[in-house]
Amino acid sequence: MPDIFDEVQEELRAERARKLGMRYGGMAAGLALLALLGIGGWQGWQWYQQREADRLATTFLELNRATEAEGADLRAMGERFGALAAESPTGYRVLARLRAAALKAETGDRAAALAIWDELAADASAPQLYRDLGSLMWVLHGLDSQDPAALASRIQPLAATGQAWSASAREMQGLIALRRGDRDEAKRILETLAGDVTAPRGVRERAERLAAGMGV
Repeated sequence: MPDIFDEVQEELRAERARKLGMRYGGMAAGLALLALLGIGGWQGWQWYQQREADRLATTFLELNRATEAEGADLRAMGERFGALAAESPTGYRVLARLRAAALKAETGDRAAALAIWDELAADASAPQLYRDLGSLMWVLHGLDSQDPAALASRIQPLAATGQAWSASAREMQGLIALRRGDRDEAKRILETLAGDVTAPRGVRERAERLAAGMGV
């Protein structure tokens, strides 16, 4: 009798397995297909992103070479870098913005250049190093047109010890003081900067010349 019961139980287990296979086998196959499609889609997306990165890199380098060519239309190049920035991810968008702003400033469109630097400084998706550079360039090119209080407020955080653009920011502080008419403060800032061995040599030498030009 036990053998008969064992055989019946084995047949019942086999029947249940068959029914489960019929019920869920199609679902398992569908899930496997979805997994394969997901992997293929991800690989396709990675390929597309890499292709776009390669295209943007090539376009940026080509524009850069065209800008440096003799007789280049710098105003047109600035517009093209601006257009490239509009379609680029963060990395190339930052670089293209910087080139567009520099070219606009060089060709006399300072208002547009200031707007680009200001936009970069406020872009939370950009690396902090370049956001700070945007602020620094905004101050540098806005020295004679922007409110001195706004310039001082913008540059103050960048001048703190340990900041990437500290030396250049302190130089800007000296020039802002000079713009306000505070020659003593300007001279003090520039003389301190000139004696700071941690500052880049070019910045120290320029600060020394400016301070010397103010006299006693």
